[in-house]
Amino acid sequence: MRTDFDILIAGGGLNGPALALALADAGLSVAVVDTRPADARASDVFDGRAYALALASQRLLAALGLWAELAPHAQEIRKVEATQGLPGEGAGPFGLHFDGAELEEGRLGYMLEDRFLYRALLAAMGGRVTHLPGLSVIGQELEGPAIRVTLSDGCSFSASLLIGADGRQSGVASRAGIRRVGHDYGQIALVAAVDHELPHNGTAHQYFMPTGPLAILPLPGNRSSIVWSEAEAEARAIMALPDADFLAVLRPRFGDFLGGISLTGPRFSYPLNLTLAERYVAPRVALVGDAAHGVHPVAGQGLNLGLRDVAALAEVIVAARRRGEDIGADLVLARYQGWRRPDATALAMGMDGVNTLFSNKNPLLRAAREIGMGLVDAIPPLRRGFMRQAAGLSLDPMPRLLTGRRL
Repeated sequence: MRTDFDILIAGGGLNGPALALALADAGLSVAVVDTRPADARASDVFDGRAYALALASQRLLAALGLWAELAPHAQEIRKVEATQGLPGEGAGPFGLHFDGAELEEGRLGYMLEDRFLYRALLAAMGGRVTHLPGLSVIGQELEGPAIRVTLSDGCSFSASLLIGADGRQSGVASRAGIRRVGHDYGQIALVAAVDHELPHNGTAHQYFMPTGPLAILPLPGNRSSIVWSEAEAEARAIMALPDADFLAVLRPRFGDFLGGISLTGPRFSYPLNLTLAERYVAPRVALVGDAAHGVHPVAGQGLNLGLRDVAALAEVIVAARRRGEDIGADLVLARYQGWRRPDATALAMGMDGVNTLFSNKNPLLRAAREIGMGLVDAIPPLRRGFMRQAAGLSLDPMPRLLTGRRL
């Protein structure tokens, strides 16, 4: 049966376009259905939103031919300091100290603003991928050895495979009968950027507070991104404050190690939950990114997990096509699910456990946590194992794209 496209991707955020480029580079015809207008996030205005890119994710972007353009805008993460803390009291005596100098690569990852990454992906799709902006997928049905997809403008297209990259409330997953499990954290993430007087020296900080973690992530110059998790009621109250009062609440948590701080750019907030798809595949359907696993931002791994999905699924599809297989066949999609679901589920549950363990005021648990972090920090092989895991370097097998090689 002749189809309009080999692959149709629902979702034009970051994972969808990255997957589309990987597949298009291997000769497949791909369309991306994007609910936002083409220029919705293509602005050059700083808004503070940024991602922590693991080394493996940076290599994927290099394999897609994007890193040369992105590198001038990226900030190396050279060190990570993870400690417990109480507002106004500073960090606890023990913690985890990760230094990229202990790794062969010399760094742990990069910080990159959303505006630069999205714009690079959008530009790269031009001429290589059919981009359908301002539209959404509203229907899907199997049609022999294909799947027919209906869009919000009434048009329909057939493809060998439909990929859901459409977020935590994935319509693709729901229409395919894929159920989700998970729970709310009772927390809201407050996201903003700050200017500070002193240089951060490429060091990221993770403070575990009783009401939720605070991440301080280095951006180019004397500027950092903050991701601050608070209990829902308190977070809503803080978010409603004027900037000066917001800063007054933040400062005791942030500390004075970077000198004076001031807000730069807008503030954002979003509720936190854990949501896992019970399956990553269905007949002629596959899920990637938040459509498969929405996780707590405690370790900044959300986008990295999605790009691992992108690398694995692209490799499975391209290998199947080169062997002459039907790329949407159940056996082909089962290879992807078997490759990605165990790793993603383990990491999601690990982050869930860390948030649960640290987001409380139990003094006995606090003491046990201090001892535990101190022990891990004192054992170099164990510490380096954690670093390689966070950098995305410990996957086995490792998808080609995550090593910087093209498919």
